[in-house]
Amino acid sequence: MKKIFFLFCFFIFQFAHAVDPQLNVNFKPTKEKIATESKDKIEVVEMFWYGCGHCYSFEPELKKWQASLPKDVVFKKVPAVPRRDWIPMARAFYAMESLEVLDDLHSKMFEAIHKDKTLSPVDEAGAIKWIATNAKLDTDKVKAAFKSFSMESKLKKANQMFRSAGATGVPTLIINGSYITSSTMAGGPKNAIDVTNGILESIRSQK
Repeated sequence: MKKIFFLFCFFIFQFAHAVDPQLNVNFKPTKEKIATESKDKIEVVEMFWYGCGHCYSFEPELKKWQASLPKDVVFKKVPAVPRRDWIPMARAFYAMESLEVLDDLHSKMFEAIHKDKTLSPVDEAGAIKWIATNAKLDTDKVKAAFKSFSMESKLKKANQMFRSAGATGVPTLIINGSYITSSTMAGGPKNAIDVTNGILESIRSQK
């Protein structure tokens, strides 16, 4: 509780003329502490779904923020799977990652769903075909990536992260496995980044 109180006081000082975040309104502690993989850095995770319009709208702000990330921060994306109909897009994300085409196709998949309307976020067969076409890969190779041995464990881990965070929707940002915020909680994409930066500064000051 002492750390949470300190963080709240830090925000009041740091953002008095900006977003003026409130604990348990604009940010909150995670439901459970989430283990991070980057032991020597502060880890920020975005949980998202390709079918989410808010996630699509959040992308430009995230890209801008990523371009100027401090060296002590590592940023990761994890597909949220709180519902079964979100699983096809989670499989698509992990398949593209394993096929090493994620960097090229991540934004394009968002656009295919929300801008071009040529892909349904609940159509696994359509996603396989779309990846194969856009990555110029054999369809069977993409299909195999969707059903890989490690896929189920990745989906299970992603599901557990969403629940441990205490998230109720996407996009959600998890900061160092201890705090979460989102566009909805913070009052917009820019404010969500400001809140995240404030938490990062607080974590640094406590080290």
